[in-house]
Amino acid sequence: MNRLKPIKKGVRNILLATFVAGTMDIFCAVVVYALILGKTTPLKILQSIAAGMVGKEAYEGGLAMAGYGLLLHFFITLLFAIFYFLLVRLITFLKRHRTFCGIIYGIFIWLVMNLIVLPTVFPGIKPGDTDAILTGMAIVIVAVGIPMAYIVPRS
Repeated sequence: MNRLKPIKKGVRNILLATFVAGTMDIFCAVVVYALILGKTTPLKILQSIAAGMVGKEAYEGGLAMAGYGLLLHFFITLLFAIFYFLLVRLITFLKRHRTFCGIIYGIFIWLVMNLIVLPTVFPGIKPGDTDAILTGMAIVIVAVGIPMAYIVPRS
């Protein structure tokens, strides 16, 4: 029975990190890109995520596609939380230097998403100008990287 305790705690921490980071990330994206910069709408942000799987039809899918985009967003966040959990088990440095490692992990996530995933799903897409890159990276660092670095390895 005691052998399952670390596994249960690990799963709980992964799910909590997914919920917190996923919520913070989508919240920041809506606030920054829809409300502050006025570049898009919350609906379009979520439909764009869905479009990564279903194509341009996602933009005609209304709230259903936005919901699908939100689920996909949390699934991707879950994958990054699982990956961080595996890293923490291999590299103890990650537990001792959480803020620094959260910043580095946020940059890593941004690089993976913007240099591999998005260009693969949306050929021709580019990360943008320096301001866009720094804004996006800051969001991922603060909303995803740092929360994961503090939540995933909790004892």
